[in-house]
Order: sequence, then C-alpha cells, then structure tokens
Amino acid sequence: MSTLSYSKGPTEVPLLDTTIGTALRLAASRWADGLALVSRHQGLRWTWTELDAAVDRIATGLRELGVKRDDRVGIWAPNCAEWTLIQFATARIGSILVTINPAYRVNEVEYALNKVGCSVLVTATQFKTSDYLAMLREIGPERLPHLRSIVTIGAGAHEGFLPWAALDQDADRAALDQAEVTLAPDDAINIQFTSGTTGFPKGATLTHRNILNNGYYTAQTIALTPADRICIPVPLYHCFGMVLGNLAALTSGAAMVYPGEAFDPAAVLQAVEAEGCTALYGVPTMFIAVLGQPALETTNVSTLRTGIMAGSPCPVTVMREVIGRLGMREVTIGYGMTETSPLTTQTATDDPLEERVGSVGRVHPHAEAKIVGPDGQTLPIGEQGEYCSRGYAVMLGYWDDPAKTAEAIDAEGWMHSGDLATMDAKGYVRITGRIKDMIIRGGENIYPREIEEYLLTHPHIADAQVFGVSDEKYGEEVCAWVIARAGAALEPDDVLAHCRGRIAHYKVPRHIRVVESFAMTVTGKAQKFEMRRMMEAQLAQGAQ
Repeated sequence: MSTLSYSKGPTEVPLLDTTIGTALRLAASRWADGLALVSRHQGLRWTWTELDAAVDRIATGLRELGVKRDDRVGIWAPNCAEWTLIQFATARIGSILVTINPAYRVNEVEYALNKVGCSVLVTATQFKTSDYLAMLREIGPERLPHLRSIVTIGAGAHEGFLPWAALDQDADRAALDQAEVTLAPDDAINIQFTSGTTGFPKGATLTHRNILNNGYYTAQTIALTPADRICIPVPLYHCFGMVLGNLAALTSGAAMVYPGEAFDPAAVLQAVEAEGCTALYGVPTMFIAVLGQPALETTNVSTLRTGIMAGSPCPVTVMREVIGRLGMREVTIGYGMTETSPLTTQTATDDPLEERVGSVGRVHPHAEAKIVGPDGQTLPIGEQGEYCSRGYAVMLGYWDDPAKTAEAIDAEGWMHSGDLATMDAKGYVRITGRIKDMIIRGGENIYPREIEEYLLTHPHIADAQVFGVSDEKYGEEVCAWVIARAGAALEPDDVLAHCRGRIAHYKVPRHIRVVESFAMTVTGKAQKFEMRRMMEAQLAQGAQ
C-alpha cells in the first residue's frame, strides 16, 4: 500500500467515446416515450422523443442564422426548457455554448461576450431585478463587435432583437446528421466562466468528452435509471446543473425536473412531492434553506433516495439532517471545479456514514488525484496540502488565456485547485480550506473551515462564514458572519461565549456579525473576498 497521498480511480467502465448530440439520439431511441424533462414553472413535460425533436428544430434555426461549427453561442437566462434546448442544439451542430451567469451586470456580460467572441446570444428578457434587454441596449452593438444576432426567450417581440420563433424552424434532419458526423468527442463544446469567488472570471473550455463522461460517471455513482427523477434547483449555467443534472439524465434515462427559474426552497419541496423526485441536488446553503421550511413537516418527500451536495464544504450537521429529515439515505458529496467538468471525487451511496459526512469521497473513474506540498511533491498520507487532479475531465484550458492556463495546469497535466486537502489510506479526500482563505494572525496559520464547523455546533446558528480582515497589530484578525436559525434569538455575545475556552484563543473571532445573508455567487458559493471588503469598510468607518 502506498504511503503517499495519491489515488487513481477505477477504469473497468470505459469512457463514452461520442458527442452529446449523438448521445441524445441514443437516448431518444432507448427511452423514446420515457419522461425526459419537466419544467414546472413553464407547465412543460417532454419525453425523450419530444426533446430530441425540439432540439432538431432549434439546431436547424441556429444553422439558418449562420451559426457554424466552433462559433460561440451565448445563453443568458435562468433555468428553463429553452436553456436546455440551446445546450443540446449547439452540441448537435458543433458550435460552442457559452454559459453566462444570470447575475451578471453590464460590465460582466460585456466582458464575457467579447472575451470569447460570441456571434449569437440567446437571452431571457429579464430575471429578478435584472433587465437584460436594457443592459444589452446600454452596451450597444459598437461595444460588441462579434455579436451578430440576439434572440429573446419567450413569445414577445422586442425591437432590435429576434424572437424565439426565429430559432424554432422545421427540422432539417438530413443536414443535421451530416454535420454531426464531422464532430469529434474532443472538440470544444462549452465555455463556462468561473464563478469569481476570488476575482474576475476566466473561461474554462470543455469538450464533449469532458462533460458527457462526467455526467455519465456521476449518474452511475448515484445509480440513476430511467425510473429516477432528478430535482434540479441548481443553476443550469453552472456545471452542477448542466452536467451533473442534464447530462447525468441524458446518459441514464432519468428525468430532469426544474422546480423554478431560480432556487426557491418552497418550490423544491412542491416539486419533490408532485413529481415523486428520487434525487435532489444543491449546495449546502440550499439544503439548509429547504430544511428550514416549515412546510417540510407536512410535505411528502418519501420518494427521495439520493442526490448530490457540492459546490462548497458541507457542514456535518447539515449532512446528518439531509439524511435524517429528507430521507436521502444515499445522498453523496461531490467535489470538483468548473475546470474539471466538474467532479473528480464523490462519495458512494453505500459509503459508511462517517465518510459521507466527513469527506468528499474517493477519486472518480478515469481520474487521478494527489495532495502536494508547496514544492510540488506528493505528500505522505494524512498531510495537508494542495489538491490536484488529472485525467479526462481536465479542461482544454482557459479561453484565449495561455498564461492563466499554464498557471493552473502543470506540464504533466495536473490541474491545481487552490484547495487545501488531505487524503487517507483508503483514498478518501477531505477538503480543509482554500489556500487563499487561510488567515495568518500574528504568525499563526488559521483555517476558516475548522472554525465554521465549530460555530455550527451552536444550536441557534444555521450557517457561518469565517474570513480574515486586516489588522494593524496582528496582520489579520478572525471575522465571523453567522445566520441565525429561523425564530432563534442570536447576538454576537452568544457566539463569543460559545467559542471562549472551547477553541484556541487565537481562533476566537474578534469581529462577529449576525446577518440575514452572505455575499454569494449565483451557485451558492460564499464570496469571502466581498465579505472581507464590506467588513473592512465597516470597521474603517467605525474607527473614524
């Protein structure tokens, strides 16, 4: 047995050597009248045959707009059936889908569209407080030189934009099949912008082989079949939704169920009960919100069996509640990043409970993982270092950014995550923090995850985020933002009393705020750099 923190996943089940469009044809053939897609907020239900036919119409419409192989087509919308049609239609004709964060504003969307040279954008008209059409008019065509056409989702007509009907054309099946045979699994098919928890987003460029296989092995890990229905409240623009949701369904025959255009815990519970969902996906903050719904006690969630919790570290207390109160006895924890399609580790449905609440599992099939020190050398079992992965799931690179690509992927093909982790003798990986999140207080290295886990043992704390803020004396001080459980009274002094004498003095938060929400990305990841900025501004103002 190796004494080093290195593991290689199983290879008995071969990689899928096909394109996404071909996989959809196969799905329509195998599960023709099986349920493929339910978009509850749109009142829409499609079988695999109906989905395949709808994709053909949209793919034909894209071709008639002049979209060619390798052209970049953007999608800027919340979860809806049209999003998925564009995902599969672009794959069918070999154009590259560019997923735009629904929360982007003017500067961000302008940057993203120009960075990758989008020629066509499919967009919602609005979402929450964002008026997409007003933003696009503000940018104007002069500042988007590559963009030829903008198509709006919905039945309405809008001056200067093409209606959705312009894409919904009679299918030219022969032309589509002819185009599809020229495509290859290693072709770039998707550009996903990193969530930006640490700065300006980069465009991770992914292939059919990357994301189709990641969906496939994820589906196998949680034992999805055509009898399953996946509740997908996570955003489609992110790998969690479009890969672990849509492509896991595509490769298993399970149905995709969208509870709404954005996450709403009440809508999630309604979808689970009405559709008999067997799997539920979410980041920890989403599960916390679902568990906090008073309606949970009267909602039938007995069909739930499995699911995936990923996107950020899962508190042990939350995991236990998901298993106990939601009945997700086979729930799994996944870990990865946009640049690796996304998952490279995942717990198994039959892993011991202590591994499913304490680790992010073992390495995925056809992937490798190792933990390295600052010198790049693989560390002994149990020592903390940077998590790295290699294999089919690693992206081609960041679009038009060879320098950033070289920083992330080394000469031997290892993707460096920036995450701190350990690996045990059985190959289970534990994520212990972010290298950049580490707080250095008076020469002491402090890992926020450890303090967050401790804070969550307080009965009135629902969620916690710990980060460093600048301090003249110590360089950095520990700051904690906490969210109280519904109906609970919680004061900063309560949090302080919970910590004193129970964790090392230098780990006790100097600054504590009880807040209603955290600064988050749309995928539910806490933006600690933004919370740090806000907190330092508050502290500076208070010192004046």
